[in-house]
Amino acid sequence: MTTILGIESSCDDTAAAVIRDGILLSNIISSQKVHENYGGVVPELASRAHQQNIIPVVDQALKKAGVDKKDITAIAFTRGPGLMGSLLVGTSFAKGLSSALNIPMVDVNHLHAHVLAHFIKENESDDNQPKFPFLCLLVSGGNSQIILVKSYKDMEIIGQTIDDAAGEAFDKCAKVMGLGYPGGPVVDRLAKEGNPDRFKLNKPHIQGYDYSFSGLKTSFLYLLRDELKKDPDFIEKNKEDLCASLQKTIIEVLMDKLRRAAKDLDIKEVAVAGGVSANSGLRNAFEDHAKRFGWKVFIPPFGYTTDNAAMIAMTGYFKYHDGDFCPMDAAPFSRVVM
Repeated sequence: MTTILGIESSCDDTAAAVIRDGILLSNIISSQKVHENYGGVVPELASRAHQQNIIPVVDQALKKAGVDKKDITAIAFTRGPGLMGSLLVGTSFAKGLSSALNIPMVDVNHLHAHVLAHFIKENESDDNQPKFPFLCLLVSGGNSQIILVKSYKDMEIIGQTIDDAAGEAFDKCAKVMGLGYPGGPVVDRLAKEGNPDRFKLNKPHIQGYDYSFSGLKTSFLYLLRDELKKDPDFIEKNKEDLCASLQKTIIEVLMDKLRRAAKDLDIKEVAVAGGVSANSGLRNAFEDHAKRFGWKVFIPPFGYTTDNAAMIAMTGYFKYHDGDFCPMDAAPFSRVVM
């Protein structure tokens, strides 16, 4: 019997989860609301909140799973990438608990974990996991990547953003419209009420499978600047159409490269992961491509789209059975190439 405690603290969510023999028993997340007042995550405030939250969150995860700490086989933790102060809290806690219980640690790449979230099982009959090799579109506030997943530990980035990420484009455009932080969910909500063909935005022309969203973002800003000169209430009068047009354009850019990669590599199993995978327009696009191109698509439950410890525990479960353990002197890292 293998019981993995997963700990996630890469940004502003403190999370803990327990997986036993590949089945998820608990997944607890404590979000930090304080950052909404600043329009983005404040690293120092995030690390302080992690220090306050990590013990009660882990305690709650163990209780919900019905697991005593002495029954934990190994501890999986996010080593990076992420905010250094936040990562230090999770790493230090994992080291302390590992030493106290005399059990091994498993370090987890946060981006790998997002991809492997598709292998989380909530019960023994859950068999809806992708087969290797498959393509995964990883989209979040900091990453936009097309990944060829050959095995749980062999992943190749075949395309990525050369500037802004898709989630960053959503959030920054939402910010200039005064929609608050995080802006992506607000854009998604308003887009459902708007006309996606109302405004035409520039699309990048980048070679290969790489992405670029800086030009699209700039064209959106110029559109607002020019129209606000004519009508100071332009944003308020047109925010639904603006959000719908922005969302449609970003999704078209994402899906165009992914569709090309799937065709070139002759791969029919395609997944999406990361925070932007919660976007309803992107989810609809995946369902549409499944019908049009015969893809078998894998779309994560909403609870596994944002940062969570279930994906950390799942990745740790794979690595534990491969004997891939983490030494006690391992340091967290803020940036990494997969």
